[in-house]
Amino acid sequence: MSQELLKKAAQSSMKTDVPVFEVGDTVEVSVRIVEGDKERVQIFGGVVIRRSGHGISETFTVRRIVNQQGVERTFPLHSPKVSGVKVLRGGKTRRAKLYFLRDRVGKATRLKQVAGQKKRPAAASEE
Repeated sequence: MSQELLKKAAQSSMKTDVPVFEVGDTVEVSVRIVEGDKERVQIFGGVVIRRSGHGISETFTVRRIVNQQGVERTFPLHSPKVSGVKVLRGGKTRRAKLYFLRDRVGKATRLKQVAGQKKRPAAASEE
């Protein structure tokens, strides 16, 4: 009984317009930042190196290089602070977690682009 109530409460908080993206894809995450009484949207772009969890607690981690320093941020997928995720390009991977990118620098961090990439459902709705 209590599990059913928890599922219903979580279902009402889940987003319905989540784009389809996978580990290895290059994405831009729009995050709402509140500074005092002002609110603005900040974009964090990079490669998705991890997805974990499911349902309301699903998270993904995005990594990028800033001033020769690796920066990783973990975002809850269904958080109201995450206003959108835009997929820029798909990446071909053979792993579920791309932690090996942490040890690489420069051009070695690039992933091969998916050749003949299929139309993704979220990308078709944006056009």
